[in-house]
Amino acid sequence: MNVIQEINNINDKFATKGSKLRIEKRGEKLNIRGSLPSKEDKNNFKIQRISLGIKADIYGLEEAKKKLQLINLQLELNQFDWINWKGNPNKRRIRNDFEFPNKLNQFEEFFFKESKSEYLTSTRKTTWKSSYKPYLKRILDIYNCSKNEALDKIFQKTLESYKKGSRSRKQCATSLNVLAKYLDIQLPEDWKLNSRGYGLNKAGFRDLPKDELIVKLWERIPNKSWKFVFGLMATYGLRNHEVFFCDLSSLVNLGDKIIRVLPTTKTGEHQVWPFHPEWVEKFELSKLGENPELLPNINRDLKITTLQNIGKKVTDQFKRYSLQIKPYDLRHAWAVRTIFYDLPDTVAARMMGHSVSLHTETYHHWITKRDQQQAVNNALLKVKRTKSI
Repeated sequence: MNVIQEINNINDKFATKGSKLRIEKRGEKLNIRGSLPSKEDKNNFKIQRISLGIKADIYGLEEAKKKLQLINLQLELNQFDWINWKGNPNKRRIRNDFEFPNKLNQFEEFFFKESKSEYLTSTRKTTWKSSYKPYLKRILDIYNCSKNEALDKIFQKTLESYKKGSRSRKQCATSLNVLAKYLDIQLPEDWKLNSRGYGLNKAGFRDLPKDELIVKLWERIPNKSWKFVFGLMATYGLRNHEVFFCDLSSLVNLGDKIIRVLPTTKTGEHQVWPFHPEWVEKFELSKLGENPELLPNINRDLKITTLQNIGKKVTDQFKRYSLQIKPYDLRHAWAVRTIFYDLPDTVAARMMGHSVSLHTETYHHWITKRDQQQAVNNALLKVKRTKSI
């Protein structure tokens, strides 16, 4: 049985009857979520959650369905009272110094259990190593040093152990949010607000390389294979590892110059256009269309290595050639370049293989500048037309 599909079917049936509540799956447990009376003022409704503590399987769904019916009836008769649904409010807050470390191990097993292919397994290994493992180690260290403290407080202390506005703080919040759902732990309402990282809003005012500098750095690289890597990253805004997982056949002389990032990468398959288009010729990338083996000969077998290890080889080469910039600076510079080409943000985000919200947050400064400049140009044009009449 597909639990998620069955939950959706049940929710649809209740919705057609006017119910504003729904069953949801958080981790391996079932909850009921929706518009419920405030605990402080029963006349004030807001979106809240009732934790049922029921396992998310066929038997649990039947029980959750009955409870949902009961809650709807209580609401209809104005007999709903949180006293009947709170259970033991400290149930999940009680510490067990053996249970939490075991839960972290179970979470790791849960994280990998859905992998159905070698590529997906390799991608998840990379994600786990970079986006989960450091933060789970941190929360376990804080847990071990914080005796008799509730788990929700441990989560909060872990988040606050990272600098405000930092990328690490934002990634920590994302990872711990997933863990909290798995453990069925309620995080503070301001969790998202406190988790904000900087993207490029803050760091970003760092000086991204100008186009002239990018060309000069490319010319300085002595190894032709690594010049191709640099050229691809600069022209297409690729992540380090994506360079080695692309269909480059369109780079031939009469090709359309649109490369395809393969689905074996971090964010799946997507197409990317060159910005600047003339850099395809400048960096001699058409040669890769005929012979992609001109790229450095590194191990790309994801049964043996990981995307992170492949990406690190690129970073190491930038340091080796003393290029003064980081590989991701080329990606950020590409993104900013598309903004001033007036490429729609939704399209640029798709080419970069991330969400529109992440794109606009990361490049907010430059997007705002573009939009303000367009508004100024329109205003000046309007004045000019008025004077000419």
